[in-house]
Amino acid sequence: MPQAIKKNAEERMEKAIGALRRDLATLRAGRASASLLDRVQVEYYGAMTPVAQLANINTPDSRTLMIQPWDKTSLAAIEKAIMKSDLGLTPANDGSTIRISIPPLTEERRTDLVKMTKRFGEEAKVAVRNIRRDANDDVKKLEKTDISEDESRRHQDDIQKLTDRFIVEVDKVLVAKEKEIMEV
Repeated sequence: MPQAIKKNAEERMEKAIGALRRDLATLRAGRASASLLDRVQVEYYGAMTPVAQLANINTPDSRTLMIQPWDKTSLAAIEKAIMKSDLGLTPANDGSTIRISIPPLTEERRTDLVKMTKRFGEEAKVAVRNIRRDANDDVKKLEKTDISEDESRRHQDDIQKLTDRFIVEVDKVLVAKEKEIMEV
């Protein structure tokens, strides 16, 4: 039973790392990528909808994003949503497509992006620690009925080692993204 608790905790921690990687992919590092628009939500017929569900997003070159909406009436709503987002990008609407030029990052914008990266990292670490707490609580419940206090302590130590491993993984992901952002 404690093995199932540890396996569940490990799977949940892996999902937390995956969520961190997805969040970091939405931060621009000077190159055009469709994932930059993953967090942009467009109000479309009264519902908040991701841009990727309303349009085709292409990268014709390394500094340009091109958005071609499937419904031409959504063009203005998409443009408005991009303007309101925290991406700091200015869309250009030509009547049928939206083009976004990705300017080179300034030093100030790079430091802001690094701060955002660290915030995402802290959120991931909190998620991993919450998973550790849940797993430890489950082991303590088992201690009352099925396992001894020594076994409980051993399993909690294993869960702590697992947590430490994933915290190091979060740090590695953050260092790689910070290096990418600060690269000129």
